[in-house]
Amino acid sequence: MPVSTKTLREGKVSIHTPTRLGPAEEALAAQLDGGANPQAAARFRDVGLPTRRVEAYHYTDLKSLIRAVPDLASPAITASQSAVNLPGSYRLMIANGRVSEGAGVAPAGVIFRKVDGPVLGERDDAIVRLNAALAREALRLDLDGSVDPLIHIDHRIEGDAAHVVDGAVINVADNASAIVVETFSGSNKAHMGNHAAYVSLGRNARLTHVQIDLGGAEATHFASTEYDIAEGAHLRTLVVHAGSALARSQAFARFAGPGAHADFGGLNLASGNQHLDMTLSIEHAVPGTTSEERIKQVARDGARSVFQGKIVVARDAQKTDARMMSQGLMLSERAEIFSKPELEIFADDVQCGHGSTCGEIDDESLFYLMSRGIPRGEAEGMLVRAFLAELVDGIDNEYLQQAINDIIDRWLGAGAASVAA
Repeated sequence: MPVSTKTLREGKVSIHTPTRLGPAEEALAAQLDGGANPQAAARFRDVGLPTRRVEAYHYTDLKSLIRAVPDLASPAITASQSAVNLPGSYRLMIANGRVSEGAGVAPAGVIFRKVDGPVLGERDDAIVRLNAALAREALRLDLDGSVDPLIHIDHRIEGDAAHVVDGAVINVADNASAIVVETFSGSNKAHMGNHAAYVSLGRNARLTHVQIDLGGAEATHFASTEYDIAEGAHLRTLVVHAGSALARSQAFARFAGPGAHADFGGLNLASGNQHLDMTLSIEHAVPGTTSEERIKQVARDGARSVFQGKIVVARDAQKTDARMMSQGLMLSERAEIFSKPELEIFADDVQCGHGSTCGEIDDESLFYLMSRGIPRGEAEGMLVRAFLAELVDGIDNEYLQQAINDIIDRWLGAGAASVAA
């Protein structure tokens, strides 16, 4: 039974009762107790997992959603083939949280090595704090010049159900350019993955960064990414959720130099009883930076899809141009889509806006296609693909485009097969 403690604050007595932990939280606390950070364990026992009372987790109550936590992973003996086919890419493997050697000679301009974790800065976020306390090693990737081919960081969780904590540091040098893809997959068990990435772009650097979750039907997937964007740099991101039962990807971006631009993209493909959460927090800290955030959510069956996005424009960040749009498409009556875009503007010479739409497939468009002899299921698939096309078309690599389109096609095919059954 937790014991209440009294604290004297500004002449008043406040009573603080430690959080009552559930079985999943007790398992996480035990894992933290075995680590090298007793302060993290004590703090977690005090606050536990976030509930809907925490604003950033209002639609994703981890205390109720996480029922069990598997044991921390043992090193993987072997790693399976990648879940995504990317011909010509250079593949780096992180299996069960351990960094493996790359296949063959690294391309020109690519240097990688194993470093100690964690990789993210301090942040008042439960997932980030757990990663920081439990991460043991991470991959550091330094990119210089015009890097070719595409770099593929393949996160795998092998064997029986396991809790894996890992990280990656990606540094793109001044004037360099690259495409980096992170995929998250594993054996078909009730894994929990907590992945972190710190990404820095030097002056006038260009980076496309794509993260694809293809976890198993019982898996839990967490990914936290920090972006530091220097003067004149251009960043394009895309997060694709198409696998795990529970997924939350969160990005924290900071524009640190004038003339920087970023396009943030996200795609939730939710079905069954999945709960998919995409959260963005973007800080325009200096004058003359631009960003565009475009999120697409498609949900069917009894799935729940969530987007939360915040743009903060600092007082000195004049001439900021930031625009956020979330669009949702519901394919069944039981599906749920939540969208919460926010703006916090402290400068007075800016152009900023946000919007959110959600609806069903347009009946007139569907009727038009069916009147031309196209079966209903195929016609719906065509309209969904058209709805998502702008996210995929912005990726400047034909093999990566094809891989993402294949994921969309498989998702649509699984839905059609379920309806037919």
